[in-house]
This record gives sequence, structure tokens and C-alpha cells, in this order.
Amino acid sequence: MMNRRQFIRTATGAAIFARIPNVLAATPAKYDLIIKGGRVINPSRKLDAIRDVAIANGRIVKVEANLRADAAETIDASGKLVVPGLLDIHTHTARSAEGPGLVLQDGVTGWIDAGSQGADHIGETIAVARSAPQQGRVLINIGRAGILPEGDTMDLKRADVDAARGAIAKNRDFIVGVKARLSRDVAGENDYEVLRRAQEVATSFGLPVMIHMGQTISPFPKLVDLLKRGDIVTHMFAPPPNSIIDDSGHILPEVLAARRRGVWFDVGNGQAGHMRWDTIAAIMKAGFWPDTFSTDWNTNAHQTGVIDLPNCMSKLFGYGMAVDQAIARATVNAARTFPLFNDRGTLNVGAPADVALLELREGNFEFLDNYKNKVTGRQRLFPSGTVLAGKKVATGA
Repeated sequence: MMNRRQFIRTATGAAIFARIPNVLAATPAKYDLIIKGGRVINPSRKLDAIRDVAIANGRIVKVEANLRADAAETIDASGKLVVPGLLDIHTHTARSAEGPGLVLQDGVTGWIDAGSQGADHIGETIAVARSAPQQGRVLINIGRAGILPEGDTMDLKRADVDAARGAIAKNRDFIVGVKARLSRDVAGENDYEVLRRAQEVATSFGLPVMIHMGQTISPFPKLVDLLKRGDIVTHMFAPPPNSIIDDSGHILPEVLAARRRGVWFDVGNGQAGHMRWDTIAAIMKAGFWPDTFSTDWNTNAHQTGVIDLPNCMSKLFGYGMAVDQAIARATVNAARTFPLFNDRGTLNVGAPADVALLELREGNFEFLDNYKNKVTGRQRLFPSGTVLAGKKVATGA
């Protein structure tokens, strides 16, 4: 039989043992989230391999094969691409309060609203950017009334330098550049002077200018010569008149010079007048590939040839661009265009944990230019999930 002392020892030991599972259960998971088994494409490290991505406290903490550790949540990314959160540097996301949430579903964890509003109403777009779940900033339209059906600066008085400067001075934390739309139905014969004034505003604050090119009245060489290092040419695939190529398909010397001095060239897919397959083919054949992808996104994008940023990125697969090269142009390259994205566009350890999950599907996919012309491609990227600041974004959020 067990005496009193033996009983107490046995009972005490049993009690301690009984508490051990509770102690283990209370131990916090090592990571907040692990994204397991996906094809990780991290262009900033030239990584393209099956890896697990571990996240804690909103940061990337490990990118390794076969991580064996506890996580509060796990995402099975088998068969998917795991890439840095996408950065779309030409959108009109801030034209509606729903915009930021909609592009977030497409994997876009940072965006620029490219000139939806000018000085008169810039507060409207800034309010949307300020309340967005992800990073969002705006370019101020040099036309003080913003985008107008009759043309932003057909009346040159609207290209108001003092008004733009005043708006930037009051909102320096959210205005990150100046937009000049230069097509003949937007600026008409004023295009050169509109760009000169936009540059006058931008240089006084050390900001870039983004120009909307194509179908201008002034020859493009005259316009591009006004651009400085860090400025952005969007709609680079716009067809003639005044494309970036001459009639024989050669890149204009002034365009080559602009790239050498640090001007960025951006896709800016858009819906009308900005992309035509024959122009794209000639520019790609000449080896003048875009620095960045962007959508020129609006809330109706899913009903147009834009659809989403992954779809726009897929359009150049048939012209020689590889998947990892497309990813680079929507991540690490885009991060270099605006200082607020300096630590984005990468899955490097220590970076903010913004991640896009994409599906690369094989089949026959139809792609549209801006002129209702169609081409068929064998591959297309589809958004499959988003992680923002280390948190999985709920579908339909």
C-alpha cells in the first residue's frame, strides 16, 4: 500500500505532468503565417524556385525550402506563384472609394493614381489614398480641374502653375508627382507648353513628371527632350502619330537618349488609343522593352481589355517576355520609380510582408489591344490571393 508521503509525491507529479500539455498549448507559434510550397519568384534576388515564405510581425523573416515550424496560419501555395505584392504606378484607383479594395483583390499592394484630379479637387483623391488599406499616392494633374471630357488643358489657363504648387505644398505627403496628359484631344496645340509648365511645378519640389503620350500634335522628340531623370513616359505602346518608333519601326534616337539619362518607360495599358498589337510587335522586336507594367485602371477595368494587372502582364508573353521578367516589371522595377516604394517589390528577409499569389494557367487565352484587335496567348496570369502587411486578405474584402 502507498503511505501518505508516497501519495503526496505521486499526486504532485501527476499534477505537474497534467499541466505540461497546457503549457505547450500556450506557447505561441513561431510565425504568424507561412506560405508553403509555392514557386517563389523574387526578382530582386533572382530567385525562382519552390520555397516557403515565413512571416512574423508584418515582415518577411525566412524564405527557405521545407520550413518546419509552427505558424498561426498556413497558406498552401502548391502550384501557384508567390511573388512580391504588385505595384501599379498608373491607375485611377482614387476616383472611387471602392478602388483600393478592388485592386487589392488583384494582388496590388501599392498604387499611384495618375492625375485623376488637379489642384481644384485634389483633396478628393487624397482622401481615398489616405483611407486605403495599402499604400496609395497621387499625381496631381497639371490641369487644375483634373480629367475633363472636353480636354484637361485645351484651355491653357487650366495649366495653372501657382495652383498646382499650392496644392503640392499643402499635401506633400500624398502628392508624389505631376501628370501631364498630352494627346491632341486633351491638350491640343498646347501640349508642349503644358509639359513645360508641369516640369516647372515638379522641379520646384524635386518630383517626377509622368506624361501621357501618343497622338500628340507636337512631334514626340520635341516633347521627350523636356523630360529629366526619374520622369515617366506612360502609354509607351501608343501607335502613330508620334509614337516612340519611326515609320520603319526603329526607336527614335531621342527616345534612346531619354532612357540613357534615366527616363522610365511604362506600359499604361488603358482602354482607348494606348496599345495596338502591330506597334507593340515593332517596339518589342527593336528590343526596347518596358521598364514597368501598369494598367491605367478604372472601376470598369474587368469589363474591358484591361481586366487586372496580372492580365496586362501576360500580354507580352507572346512577344518574348518570360514570366520572371514580367514579375520584375510589376515589382522591383516599379519600386524604383517612387521613393515611397523603396522597401517594396521584394520578398527579401526584413521587407514588409506584402505578397501576391498568382496562378499561371496554360491554354488558349484571348488578349485585347485598345482597338478591338485580338491575339491568342498560351499563358495567362490570374490573381489567386493577397497578403498585406503579413495578413491574408479576405476574398471579397
